[in-house]
Amino acid sequence: MRAGGNPLSFIILSTTTAGVRPMTTDIAPERIAGELRELARTAADGLGLELFDVEYRPRGGLVRVFIDRPASEVSIEDCAAVSERLSAALDAADLVPHAFRLEVSSPGLDRPLRGPDDYRRFRGRLARLVLAPPADGRGDITGRIGELEGGMVRLLLDGGQGLWLPLSQVRQGRLVVEIAKGKKKK
Repeated sequence: MRAGGNPLSFIILSTTTAGVRPMTTDIAPERIAGELRELARTAADGLGLELFDVEYRPRGGLVRVFIDRPASEVSIEDCAAVSERLSAALDAADLVPHAFRLEVSSPGLDRPLRGPDDYRRFRGRLARLVLAPPADGRGDITGRIGELEGGMVRLLLDGGQGLWLPLSQVRQGRLVVEIAKGKKKK
């Protein structure tokens, strides 16, 4: 099943890589995270996918990778394939100095909006934007993503009113999950 096929579905595939070394501090976590990002990017690129984000939590033993497929949705098979490639690359690189859990997932149905390309891609979708400083007296605004021009995004509010906001003022943007209301069966 594809991630967008069911509005309540999400994809996470977990594998465990058991390390035998105790956790060491001779490699900076920031350096490990950077190298993890490059390994994950290579694994995703090799399958025609894009790397969306990487989280590395050394204390919790977690490597979490988010992948994307801009032209369509991320499938369970995509997650499995990236997990398999990345797991092999991590074992070969011996990069993470402790046991860890690898999770590969899509960014989710309520995914973050991280730049102009995302606003263009999701035009017409409902989004919640957190603003600083506030605009129109509000620190967060929910509406449909409209046009994007000159570093500004138009948010279509309830009632059809459009509000132009500078992207530089958006501190956080995230899609809002919409659940279609179906007809009741008799």
